[in-house]
Amino acid sequence: MTGLEPAPRSQRDGRPPSLRQWMAPAIPGSRLMGWLGPLLVTLFAGVLRFYDLGKPRAVIFDETYYAKDAYALLKFGYEHNTVKNADSLLLQHPPNLNIWADGGSFVAHPPAGKWLIAIGEWMFGMTPFGWRFASAVIGTLSVLILARVARRMTRSNLLGTAAGLLLALDGMQLVTSRTAILDIFVMFWILAGFACLVIDRDRTRAALAAKVMETGNESELGPFVMHWWRLAAGLCLGTAVATKWTGIYYIAAFGIMVLIWDIGARRAAGVRQPYAGGFLLDAVPAFVSLVVVSGITYLAWWSGWIFNAGGWGRGRVSGNPITAFVQAMPRLWNYHQQMWHFHTTLTVKHDYQSWPWNWMFLKRPVAFYYNEPSGCGASKCSREVLGIGTPAIWWVSIITLLVVAGWWLVQRDWRAGATVAGFLAGWLPWFYFGFGHRTMFLFYATPMLPFMVLSIVLVMGMLLGPADGLPLRRVFGAAACGAYVLLVLANFYFLYPILTGQIIPYDAWHSRMWFDSWI
Repeated sequence: MTGLEPAPRSQRDGRPPSLRQWMAPAIPGSRLMGWLGPLLVTLFAGVLRFYDLGKPRAVIFDETYYAKDAYALLKFGYEHNTVKNADSLLLQHPPNLNIWADGGSFVAHPPAGKWLIAIGEWMFGMTPFGWRFASAVIGTLSVLILARVARRMTRSNLLGTAAGLLLALDGMQLVTSRTAILDIFVMFWILAGFACLVIDRDRTRAALAAKVMETGNESELGPFVMHWWRLAAGLCLGTAVATKWTGIYYIAAFGIMVLIWDIGARRAAGVRQPYAGGFLLDAVPAFVSLVVVSGITYLAWWSGWIFNAGGWGRGRVSGNPITAFVQAMPRLWNYHQQMWHFHTTLTVKHDYQSWPWNWMFLKRPVAFYYNEPSGCGASKCSREVLGIGTPAIWWVSIITLLVVAGWWLVQRDWRAGATVAGFLAGWLPWFYFGFGHRTMFLFYATPMLPFMVLSIVLVMGMLLGPADGLPLRRVFGAAACGAYVLLVLANFYFLYPILTGQIIPYDAWHSRMWFDSWI
């Protein structure tokens, strides 16, 4: 237990035990194991994501936009038009990089994710491995971050490692980690921002408790505590928004979440006016950290467009950086209006479009790549990269999210509330656009994945019970959790060939199409 946990109060007033009390606490002195388990599953995830990363040697799905936009950022500082046959030029040996047409290109998303893709292209060239490199790095690091944040939330090395392993074994996370598209970057920066907020919660509650003990709670509002980790969260969340605008919903959700945490911390510390103290001493700094810092970060990612002439709608650029920045703002605002119009009126039918109310059921995955080559030893072969989650994770998370939401309603446990808030911030906003029939795809759900996994490991913690609990319960709980992880591993192994573009017999491919809607 840390200094300001709700468990002792719940024991005094007869309420059911908190989520933390049902879980096995970390073994004292287990700092090494707290890193060893997460690092091992991260290594495993890295092998899965980097093995044959350059295959298939093709421009798959939306790589046709982002790989070229990323290279244009390296070459010009802004997205640039390409010739019509640019895909075939890129796949030559060596690639023909004379792909540029005239003028800046209108783009639908901000540049942060494309700048990251560009790092791989700068390091390894304009090749499939080069433009997928950053996605693989980010997807691998996401496993480490989730494992560590789950460990911090549950105080369990076992549950933290399990969270990382489950994320490593998710099909959607794997596919987006091996493809040069933006959603894996959105997921990473949101998860990183969330991790910063969880660290901040632990540290500032301890600091608040120490200050209250020192001052004897002289102030009605309680002492002021600086939330340094929230500044880091603002940088991460601002980068998420600078990758795709959907990151802004997480800023709103997390902003409300941290204010609730601050008020709860002041109540737990015995502050006489915790609500007033939370609003007056914590809300404004939280706004600065999560909104103002995010906004500055967002603009910084646009610097290539701001300070270079030739971008879409940019016009001439002054030699004075301050003048150039001021002159760029109205044009950038106009550009954003055009982007907003594009996103809110995009209703073109697509073979693989799906609606948010179907995402959790994996009703309509996306075929990122498909062809029927030879070389599998059968009369007909298939090769596919299918953007689909691991059903044993997605379908089970429907149940665990409901369990965790119910637990939050009963217990108000912050871990359950934070998990549900993160999931809903990535899911509910799409309903508005779905009712307007905006074109959308299953992989838009990628940022929700860490919170789906967190819901599963929280329920695993409930099944295991506390380390000093009934031995029989621990045995049955461990058996159930172990069997589930094995089920996920088997499910992932079965789908692996169609997640990574392996050449397999057509019948083997068809046996993996469990529903007609998967074809």
